Amino acid sequence: MPGRAKTGLLRMLPLGMAAAATYYLWRPFKVRRKAAPTAPASEAMLAIDSEQSIVHANAAAAALFGSTPEAMRGMPLGHFILRDLRSLDSNLPFLDIGQQLRLTGRRATDATLMGRKVDGAMFPLEGSLTASTGHEGAVDTVLVRDISARKQVHEQLARSFAQLRELSSALQTIREEERKHIARELHDDLGQLLATLRVDLTLARQHADMTAPLLRLLHEMDGLLVTAISSLRRIASNLRPRALDEGGLYFALQTLRHDFLLRQAVHFELMADEGDLVLDDERSTAIYRIVQEALTNIARHAEASHITIALHRIDSMLSITIQDDGKGITDRDLEKAASLGLLGMRERVWGLNGSIQIGADSELGGTRIDIMLPMHAITSSP
Repeated sequence: MPGRAKTGLLRMLPLGMAAAATYYLWRPFKVRRKAAPTAPASEAMLAIDSEQSIVHANAAAAALFGSTPEAMRGMPLGHFILRDLRSLDSNLPFLDIGQQLRLTGRRATDATLMGRKVDGAMFPLEGSLTASTGHEGAVDTVLVRDISARKQVHEQLARSFAQLRELSSALQTIREEERKHIARELHDDLGQLLATLRVDLTLARQHADMTAPLLRLLHEMDGLLVTAISSLRRIASNLRPRALDEGGLYFALQTLRHDFLLRQAVHFELMADEGDLVLDDERSTAIYRIVQEALTNIARHAEASHITIALHRIDSMLSITIQDDGKGITDRDLEKAASLGLLGMRERVWGLNGSIQIGADSELGGTRIDIMLPMHAITSSP
């Protein structure tokens, strides 16, 4: 029992020594109770009472707000830290200062509090409620920090990120235009040339003077021409599917499904209404490429036996869901820097101001991709 031990010790000492011992034993508790809140000299600190009036401000806090500790004493906290930007009334107290301070400082964009200097200049800040004591009523200690530099860096990063996204979107557009041009050139020029050669070869085979060896040679040449024409069509289709230009997105997706089933023995459901997929070329191309990339990933990695792709209009949004029952994707796979296919899908979606979520599928047990794309016109940001 600490109290009894001290009392017994005092009874054993002479009167003068007992008085001195009493002073030194109880002095730390008195000093601790009367001590004012302190903080490192470099950190701005304000002590406020239960009415949120400033009872103490250190030199760092005074310099932060462009004042002096003496001038700040007795001022309401709301004069220097604004509770609500919609009202500059310094008499409005914080409804829950602890809660509002905890909501700031996580990121530069979370700085809901603004500081106001004596000259009226505003600056973003973050703060925290760190201590309280019962000496002469409740006194709370508030530590505040100016985050102007941090917020400026965050805004610069945000601008750089927006510029990179615009650049990525522009490069995607240029790439698709080049693909379309090359595919058209291959089909219209080289394709027509090969088709003409095959017609001429057929006419030559019908000539009466043909010998058996020459007929065999012409037959082999015809086979090579057929192979060349098929390869040309495949290459041109990979560059830019003609179904996308001739039949629209719905027909192009049906063709993509048919070609996929020729290579993969899976159950493949494509659920869509042709009327929902009458879109402009930019959106049609982006959606086609997203589905194409998803199917490529499924064929390479998923080992799936069931695939479902659903496209539906929901008000002014187009919902796209891609599911498979394969191995499933992990968080580690999503974070790989080399996952360029997933990155390309995200960039296409973000370029259309849409949202995309990629993760495990609770229904089929594999991977699920959920995409929401706005169907209204896209306005480019300044």
